[in-house]
Amino acid sequence: MDKADKRFMTSKKILVTGGAGFIGSNLTNRLLTEGHQVTILDNLSRSGCSANLSWLQEKHGNDSIKIIQGDIADIDAMTTAVKGADHIYHLAGQVAVTTSVTDPRADFETNALGTFNMLEAARQVGNDPIIIYASTNKVYGGMEELEIIEDDERYFYANKPYGIPETQPLDFHSPYGCSKGAGDQYTRDYARIYGLRTIVVRQSCIYGYRQFGIEDQGWIAWFIIAALKKRSISIYGDGKQVRDVLFIDDLLDAYQALVHNIDETAGTIYNIGGGAETTMSIWREFGPLLEALLGEPIPVTYADWRPGDQPVYVSDIRKATDELGWKPKVSVKEGVSRLFHWIRDNQNLFEHM
Repeated sequence: MDKADKRFMTSKKILVTGGAGFIGSNLTNRLLTEGHQVTILDNLSRSGCSANLSWLQEKHGNDSIKIIQGDIADIDAMTTAVKGADHIYHLAGQVAVTTSVTDPRADFETNALGTFNMLEAARQVGNDPIIIYASTNKVYGGMEELEIIEDDERYFYANKPYGIPETQPLDFHSPYGCSKGAGDQYTRDYARIYGLRTIVVRQSCIYGYRQFGIEDQGWIAWFIIAALKKRSISIYGDGKQVRDVLFIDDLLDAYQALVHNIDETAGTIYNIGGGAETTMSIWREFGPLLEALLGEPIPVTYADWRPGDQPVYVSDIRKATDELGWKPKVSVKEGVSRLFHWIRDNQNLFEHM
């Protein structure tokens, strides 16, 4: 075991904003299993948060987690949560493009102001924490300048076989893109100006256990939930849109690699997703996979494209692979099967949906 591994084996005080959400609850579970002390800051507004929190408490004990029910837009709540933290995983935020269009002020206050509050609290009262900020591929905008090729099942880039690298110009499109992009750039600059040990993670489509997907966000989980509950499914666009998808366990492995290599990763940006080898089109390819798991055809209707929807987005993950030795382990077929069976076996959690 090298020195870096020994350093991170010791118990840390860790803050997870949005710790009752999909990614946050999986991350908190892993951190608690490793023996760390975890504080969750969450306003518990999203569907499934209460169930995720109950699961964590039942598995690890009511006294194992410090829970602050508060909003990241509240600087006092953030300051209280940040004090003493060795690591901060900033996962909380408004997550849907459609919601940002409907209520851009709330989107800004949550994503832009909330991230600013986290960084300021870390700078002023923090313990020189390692900070991971969950950004998004939406900061690259529609990338209309790229040549896209269409075939019978999917769209793909004509000249980017590995996907979009971190050097792709930023082009915030939609209020959501603007608010997340503001947080993205603030996080990067607080490393340059104030020396905070921050890492920006521009995430692609993450899916997995404890994901309470809805039509506007978390599409893989949503399609599975809807299919199992015999709900109507609408495909916006032609269903050929391609995304690189990443199973939750692989994302958490990436987080761990980033933290363990903090001397090299501080102040940097990484695209983290499935990469060119772990992609699928949202219905032309995913639909048959889901129908095979369900054992019957799934009727769908088609509607107009949504504003800002990318025909294809694939992360170029070669930087993370080269520098961290990280790459996805879970295939599309295996990951979708895992999530399908988890949702099928826990349908009581989705009765309210």
